Amino acid sequence: MQQILLWVLPCLVNVLAYKPVILMHGILTGFHSMELIKNRIQEKHPGTLIYNIEKFGGWSSLDNLNYQVAQLSRDLNNFTQIHPGGVNVLGYSQGALLARTVLQANPNHTVHNFISLSGPQAGQYGTQFLHLYFPGLALETAYELFYSRVGQHTSVGNYWNDPYHEQLYLEFSQFLPYVNNELSCNRSEQFKAAITKLKNLVLIGGPDDNVITPWQSSQFGYYNSNGTVVDFLERDIYKDDKIGLKTLNQNKKLHIITVPGVNHFQWHINMSIVDNHILPYLD
Repeated sequence: MQQILLWVLPCLVNVLAYKPVILMHGILTGFHSMELIKNRIQEKHPGTLIYNIEKFGGWSSLDNLNYQVAQLSRDLNNFTQIHPGGVNVLGYSQGALLARTVLQANPNHTVHNFISLSGPQAGQYGTQFLHLYFPGLALETAYELFYSRVGQHTSVGNYWNDPYHEQLYLEFSQFLPYVNNELSCNRSEQFKAAITKLKNLVLIGGPDDNVITPWQSSQFGYYNSNGTVVDFLERDIYKDDKIGLKTLNQNKKLHIITVPGVNHFQWHINMSIVDNHILPYLD
């Protein structure tokens, strides 16, 4: 009997243990900004192994996103090899978009649950955000910079989505139109397959964000050409199931969480957000 228990116990530990969590910080910050979330997860889910990504902190977060994805893909592959039983991923702000596209670039990933915390998943177009990092630019003419060779060297330019210059966005943006399968490429099917294999896709955002613009971008909603916000359910990205959102929703794996009263810079330090909307998806 003792020998049987000694053999079974490690198996039980593996079953009961929480899966490792990978955290990806936002723009112009660093891994330190995710320490509160990390500590809360470990407090509520003791024993959880957490990888708090240190790369691309500070000004390097403005590097071209295709370059960042390529670099971070190596880390994801290392994590999945070390933890073949699966991991969970949480990204905040730009880090939510970045982490999502790292998954798409690696369809053999073993990520179970992906949580996007106020990320510009459908793009960004707003003065509040723009003036935080580019105070000298006007909203209406920012496309002249971002839809240029120089502008596409910046992460912000890669997901700047000016609804009044959609043709320029599709012509010059080297990142977002492709990862959202608005434009086809030789990796379009791979991008979709990587999303549909998730156990859960959790999209968290809210109307008082005041940085992600429109705030519905955090849930794949966005402006139409008239500047009216269209819910993600009514957009082609969902209706045509371009990256698998419809498939996930039909299988009850897509979770849209809207929380009012939370400013953009509070999402990752508000412990009620962690307790109520993040921890339930960290198996």
